[in-house]
Amino acid sequence: MTAQDITSSMPSSLASADTSDPFISVVIPTYGRETVLCDSINSILAQDYPAFELIVVDQTQQHEPTTQTLLDQLVEACKIQLYQVSWASLPAARNYAIERANGSILLFLDDDVELPEGFLRAHARAYEGRPEVGAIAGRVFDRMKLSEASVPPIEILPPEAMDPGIAWYHIDLVHTTQPQQVLTARGCNMSFRRSVFEQHGLRFDERFAGSAVREESDFCLRLRKTGLIIWYEPEAHLVHLGEETGGCHDISTRSLKYQTTFYHNHFLMALKNLTPGQFLRLSGRLFDCHVLGNPPCNKSGSPIKIVTRFGFYALGFLQACLTLLSPWERNGRRYSQPPSV
Repeated sequence: MTAQDITSSMPSSLASADTSDPFISVVIPTYGRETVLCDSINSILAQDYPAFELIVVDQTQQHEPTTQTLLDQLVEACKIQLYQVSWASLPAARNYAIERANGSILLFLDDDVELPEGFLRAHARAYEGRPEVGAIAGRVFDRMKLSEASVPPIEILPPEAMDPGIAWYHIDLVHTTQPQQVLTARGCNMSFRRSVFEQHGLRFDERFAGSAVREESDFCLRLRKTGLIIWYEPEAHLVHLGEETGGCHDISTRSLKYQTTFYHNHFLMALKNLTPGQFLRLSGRLFDCHVLGNPPCNKSGSPIKIVTRFGFYALGFLQACLTLLSPWERNGRRYSQPPSV
């Protein structure tokens, strides 16, 4: 679909950057966020890293006046590149930015984050002298989990965290303290070399719906097939605020749409990337945790609720199969399209 480019002006930091610092394109997809979006942008612009641009892909149809005023001022001052699009899709917004970014590193953030001093430099430094690293997974301090003092720190993730069939129940990028290779990154704090997109042609799959849960996992599994690795760097940490309003998804976890897309996205990732054995392990863990309600999900064991959850589970699987069989969307580009030459 055609999008209106508010501006594509190059930030002044590109011209003045020290050539020894890799140029970073910071990307924020946003939808339905106001004050927290402004705070996130200011947190990024406060970084002392000399070589970066900030790209905001805005899927909000109408902002509050104060938010729009700030965005307009930042565009006028060439502090940000702002693009308004008419659809709401997190992976599509990422793809839209990829094809307009100038950096040798592309860093993806959510629109509700707080960055510490030195955050951008930590991402850039993690690539130095390591050509085998295609992506950096940063540490994420979830605001809702900051009070979990009872959870002990983790130095090395268990072997299960590298098994795509069950890894999703063992990867902890909140409490892990040591750098190491990981299976995937979290979408609110992940960066990639430009070569991942240019030489290998990878893009995010826009068929991941709703909150797009597992879209970054799908991308990371495909990245690993290129021979590149994903490196976890705890020094590249941020606070994820986890706002309850806004975002490209249905907030109510009890809604029909949320439940269906949750299972659809998990099965879509699995059908695309996993071996039969891995697929069976993932399906079994999904069923045990999210349908039966066993730990760590700890859901109600009511027979009626179990039957209802199984209905969503089965429907999500069928929808994922139909998604993959659709002849119109096999390139994964449901919303965005490459810019015309």
